[in-house]
Amino acid sequence: MSFNAFKEALKPCTANSTSSASSSQISQQLDSTISSRKPPKSSLSRQLLRLRDDDDFFPQTQPKSVKKEVDSTPRSEDDDADGGKDNEFTVRRDPKLESFHQFDTDGPYEPLVLSPPGEIPVVQVPASINSRLLEHQRGGVKFLYKLYRNNHGGVLGDDMGLGKTIQTIAFLAAVCDKDADYSDLASDNGEHSKKMGPVLIICPSSVIHNWENELSHWSSFSVSVYHGPNRDLVINKLEARGVEILISSFDTYRIQGNVLSDIQWEIVIVDEAHKLKNEKSKLYTACLKIKTMKRYGLTGTIMQNKLMELFNLFDWVSPGCLGTREHFREFYDEPLKHGQRSSAPQRFVRVADERKQHLVSVLQKYMIRRTKEETIGHLMMGKEDNVVFCAMSELQKRVYQRTLQLPDIQCLINKDLPCSCGSPLKQAECCKRTVPNGLIWPYLHRDNPDGCDSCPFCLVLPCLVKLQQISNHLELIKPNLKDEQDKQRKDTEFASTVFGTDINLVGGSAQNDSFMGLSNVKHCGKMRALEKLMHSWISRGDKILLFSYSVRMLDILEKFIIRKGYTFSRLDGSTPTSLRQSLVDNFNSSPSKQVFLISTRAGGLGLNLVSANRVVIFDPNWNPAQDLQAQDRSFRFGQKRHVTVFRLLAAGSLEELVYLRQIYKQQLSNIAVSGKIEKRYFEGVQDCKEFQGELFGICNLFRDLSNKHFTSEIVEPHENQEKEHYSTKLDLSELGISFDHPQKEMLDECATESVGNEPDKDKRETTLNPGLDDLGEFTHFPCNFFRQIFNSL
Repeated sequence: MSFNAFKEALKPCTANSTSSASSSQISQQLDSTISSRKPPKSSLSRQLLRLRDDDDFFPQTQPKSVKKEVDSTPRSEDDDADGGKDNEFTVRRDPKLESFHQFDTDGPYEPLVLSPPGEIPVVQVPASINSRLLEHQRGGVKFLYKLYRNNHGGVLGDDMGLGKTIQTIAFLAAVCDKDADYSDLASDNGEHSKKMGPVLIICPSSVIHNWENELSHWSSFSVSVYHGPNRDLVINKLEARGVEILISSFDTYRIQGNVLSDIQWEIVIVDEAHKLKNEKSKLYTACLKIKTMKRYGLTGTIMQNKLMELFNLFDWVSPGCLGTREHFREFYDEPLKHGQRSSAPQRFVRVADERKQHLVSVLQKYMIRRTKEETIGHLMMGKEDNVVFCAMSELQKRVYQRTLQLPDIQCLINKDLPCSCGSPLKQAECCKRTVPNGLIWPYLHRDNPDGCDSCPFCLVLPCLVKLQQISNHLELIKPNLKDEQDKQRKDTEFASTVFGTDINLVGGSAQNDSFMGLSNVKHCGKMRALEKLMHSWISRGDKILLFSYSVRMLDILEKFIIRKGYTFSRLDGSTPTSLRQSLVDNFNSSPSKQVFLISTRAGGLGLNLVSANRVVIFDPNWNPAQDLQAQDRSFRFGQKRHVTVFRLLAAGSLEELVYLRQIYKQQLSNIAVSGKIEKRYFEGVQDCKEFQGELFGICNLFRDLSNKHFTSEIVEPHENQEKEHYSTKLDLSELGISFDHPQKEMLDECATESVGNEPDKDKRETTLNPGLDDLGEFTHFPCNFFRQIFNSL
């Protein structure tokens, strides 16, 4: 259909119309064009007026008698399929119009009506937005409007990457009456769209620009950002009703909450709403003062560490929906935790199941949650989650054991023993409350030699950090030249003590500046495993995301990658926000980029790196959501390959306990949020001194695991019980699970458990994990071993 015919179809019918095509032909052509094209953001009529008036943008066609520019290329019958006399020649079009003529929609070009039949005014998502929504996104928009109509809040808890931002914008366009097909024309005629109060969006500072861009791309909101300088001008504009949507960051709202809480908001949306998990935080306190009942949280990780975080989030979006804090703790929290204990009596298990079902039924009124598997799984190739337990080097083991013998850690291990002075008090309450002869305690209390109110428990976090650093790389415990002099002296003394007679093997206690020394994998178990894995992946053309929580560890990994000759990009906290997206785009578009080094803290949100198909989490985090968000940078809509994730853990170290606690937390989340049935692996109960079991308590944190098969000792008995219960053979080696000592050879290449399509599983099992069967001294545990636990990833 020619552009002239298209314009004629939009003109009012007159008696003098000289159109050469019949009205029925024009109508058919118009319907065909509108139903199949990618709709513009603004109204169709205004778009055409702008094109008609802009001679440079779109060259005007001439009547049939004036053939201004004729394409001499021979015509085929297909070229005349559009009909109309203008098809006797082809007008040369400006390349800038290519996007206008691209017909790419996900659905029919029609509005999505949200309001009930017969309700006036009709609330609907504009056709220009609805046509580009996926089916699950339309369901999410309907859910948000249902909450809005009932005048209470809720949670959009879809998995990461399912378009929570787009669903929210579509919902706002509907309630703000942003119909792209007629609202702009109505404004030109002096009419105004539905008047309502302003909308507040609170989000991480790293995604403010993303919200701005998406809002402008999908609709025509008046948006201002309350962040950084000129905040007073924004408030003035807001008071003059010149702002429809105000965007602010968590930090800004935490500080300026008193100013913004005085405004009567129509809707408040908190992106990454799991930030509201702590009721004692200043951010949570500030958000409680918001003056509206229409509060909506967006998060893919509704619960991270504790069940009470679930209560805090839902008590904010809809106050009182789960009762009081004490009621929730007694009625849901305690029964669910104790019912999941491995040796829980049957009546505990029965009560926990009843409370779980009741909790899920209540949450469904205020939350909608969909996973990738049930929504876009058929559009993706799936994801496989693997754990590689890497044997620490012999030097790492010796340093780790010397650290456990330090007076600071021994004080924590023996805290509950009777005091040697004959007092009836425990050591932590008597003579061993302080550790003047320690290496860490004197520095922490350099300004308070008598100790603090928390002694000796103030030592727990610093000691855990030291053990985690040793598990990852020995260079991390050496002094950092960026620290103050006192801390450098303390770290030097600590390193000299724990290195002991091996100090020459690590190049002394001072920070190593040698490129060859830092890039050497000899004394780091994880880097030896990584070296073998990456060699195999790179040879196959894979692209790798490599995450670490520590920037110093990223520095070491960067030198290792340079030594190996791999091309890479890097993003951490020092990377300017303005450059981050260009780094991502360059990595996705450049075949030569092989590795992307990313700080878990800086790159866990807002990055879309679908060109990578291998993800390595170098060091695990206590919070499982951190690792899951890192994995999700690659496993998103648009990923064309199967994604394989590898978590590297130092066997026999604190990291095994970190991983098992991740499993425990993920189990509780699956039970409370989704109502799933989980295996009862653990005896420990979170926040219960009576049942600390194998996971909780200070003594477990600082236990020497170097001579234990810790993970296998916990899991293998339960797998054997399941085998006896079902009277079937359950050969763990067939699942790719090896409980051999990390120093022994792996038995077989792992089997896989994927999320999404499995078009050719037998073939994938022999191609997706190259190098695993050659790791030698590294034991591999695929996560299908915990398939019920991670089935929502």
